[in-house]
Amino acid sequence: MNGVIIEHALLSVRAGQESHFEAAFEEATSIISSMPGFGRLTLSRCIERVGTYLLLVRWDTLEDHTDGFRGSPQYEQWRRLLHHFYEPFPTVEHYEPVIAVPGPSVS
Repeated sequence: MNGVIIEHALLSVRAGQESHFEAAFEEATSIISSMPGFGRLTLSRCIERVGTYLLLVRWDTLEDHTDGFRGSPQYEQWRRLLHHFYEPFPTVEHYEPVIAVPGPSVS
């Protein structure tokens, strides 16, 4: 599982802004998905807590996210589209897979 980093962020979106946030995030996916080292992204809405989202992004390396994406002009576009929705601003953490169990194969 070498060469895989998972970016994890719990996003708290300002009350009443959820649909606007989701639309802006949809637009922002074209920015992040064009970056070197980007693997995949999922944004999930919390069932128990309105306005809470889980963002998971797979990167090839930590530096692809921290230096590459965050240091790019494209990140400024991302920031302008999304950062005003957060209250409080999220903590972003990075994880390395330790164990992965695939689901059943579909025949």
